[in-house]
Amino acid sequence: MKSSSVLTVKRKDRKMTRSKLREQMFRLCFSIDFHASEEFEAQADLYLAENDIFRNKEKDYIKKRTLDMLAHLDEIDQKINENSKGWDIKRLGKAELTILRIAVFEIMFDEDIPDKVAINEAVELSKTYCNEKAASFVNGILGKIG
Repeated sequence: MKSSSVLTVKRKDRKMTRSKLREQMFRLCFSIDFHASEEFEAQADLYLAENDIFRNKEKDYIKKRTLDMLAHLDEIDQKINENSKGWDIKRLGKAELTILRIAVFEIMFDEDIPDKVAINEAVELSKTYCNEKAASFVNGILGKIG
């Protein structure tokens, strides 16, 4: 059996909200910059297979959205760079960058998610996974985009 450096999560209930799916996407996308792009799909499969919290429909949703986001990563990163004056994308923390990427993907390419929801969810993720200043930073950048 292959070992993985990803966090294995177990859950008792079987219903995962869109917010929880987004959080799992965040956890998966956090590793984007740590793997070669051609390895990422295999890493995604490993992450999804080793976590028994997902139903097949949820696995498909997370993987599809993640791969869709990756397909637009250059455009997303360009949009972040354009709107983060004084903060080159390389200077951003990995958690903040991942949160911004997901939110910008939702704003630019997901018509099912209102911009305000994408921004609010990003701010909430940053409150959980980043330092105390990140929420206002994320909100400020996304406010310019959305």
